[in-house]
Amino acid sequence: MALLLLRRRLPTISPRPSRPTPPQAPRRWHSVCSSPAVSPARTRFAPSPTGLVHLGSLRTALYNYLLAKSTGGQFLLRIEDTDSKRTVPGAEKAIYDTLRWAGLHWDEGPEVNGPFGPYRQSERSQLHQHHTNLLLEKSHAYRCFCSAERLTALGAARKRLGFPTEYDRTCFNLSREESDARAANEPFVVRLITPDKYPSYVDEVYGKISGGSNERRHAHGAYEDPVLLKSDGSPTYHLANVVDDHHMKITHVVRATEWMASTPKHVHLYNCFGWEPPKFVHVGLLQDEKKHKLSKRTGDVFVGEYKDKGYLPEALVNFVALMGWSHAERSDVMSLQKLVEIFDIKGLTEGNTVVEFGKLTFLQKEHMRALIKEGGPREQEIVAQIEKGVRSLYGDT
Repeated sequence: MALLLLRRRLPTISPRPSRPTPPQAPRRWHSVCSSPAVSPARTRFAPSPTGLVHLGSLRTALYNYLLAKSTGGQFLLRIEDTDSKRTVPGAEKAIYDTLRWAGLHWDEGPEVNGPFGPYRQSERSQLHQHHTNLLLEKSHAYRCFCSAERLTALGAARKRLGFPTEYDRTCFNLSREESDARAANEPFVVRLITPDKYPSYVDEVYGKISGGSNERRHAHGAYEDPVLLKSDGSPTYHLANVVDDHHMKITHVVRATEWMASTPKHVHLYNCFGWEPPKFVHVGLLQDEKKHKLSKRTGDVFVGEYKDKGYLPEALVNFVALMGWSHAERSDVMSLQKLVEIFDIKGLTEGNTVVEFGKLTFLQKEHMRALIKEGGPREQEIVAQIEKGVRSLYGDT
């Protein structure tokens, strides 16, 4: 009876070409990267266990998965849990459950293992500290013993004078002997020495990106000198990200454009270690209809909310795949396997993406229809889900 109800409520919708993108920032097809990857790519999804997985995170994981699988490579999961103060209990398990529900099974990572583990950053502290010492020995970094109170006062004083508020390198001129002696008894952080000019790099979507100049700040005695190792011995994102990507042999880093500002620092770090950087692939942010960053105020953003409402993983994965990626197929309706078969980073587009939630409704109907036609356990799951929804609305009468 429920199946008959479903078929009556879902009118036939013929396959149609992708809907036009609403007016937004100009985009262009990727045209400056190297030829399509022919060698296996090793990609990673590296979330922090600080909350639930949202649509943007799922899309990042999906693009990394598709790039790896479309080239016959490996998709890794790495938990970046070095910021213990922000870690949310249960968030790590929620990451595992969400990825598996979406069909994005990792080849290496927690609960799977692999040759380049451990896959939690908190368990790789010795490796991070070892590489910090290498930077100190090569004079690419230095210890800073300044207290938080001094740094706050310094920034406030420089701001009043109209100067840049970055660090003044008070500890930069300490001799190695004095630094070693103080390190035995005083808390410290390790700072990267910022160059006058950061190196440029080639992004696989946006082309050549200038690293930017620090000369004006340096002329005012202000130095960004980002912290690499915190006073508790744990690494910051910049250090752990570079060291772990190198040792896990990651070939492509696919992440949101909000990290583009940090990429020149990472390229500089690779150069300091004498390592070849991976290829960088940045994708735009997700926005609502008013072109504001997607948030709870304008719609559901957490994957678990869609799961609880009965959306199929096939539909949601299909939905997020189209957020910033174009294809030449006649229809937007695609299974995960189909996405693997046709995915190419040349289809990734510049600019942010306005999310059209009406598209998800269309994809949900199409994937439900396909699964019911296919029959088997998934059809039974869908029917049971519909029956549950009908009873919740109308009771058992």
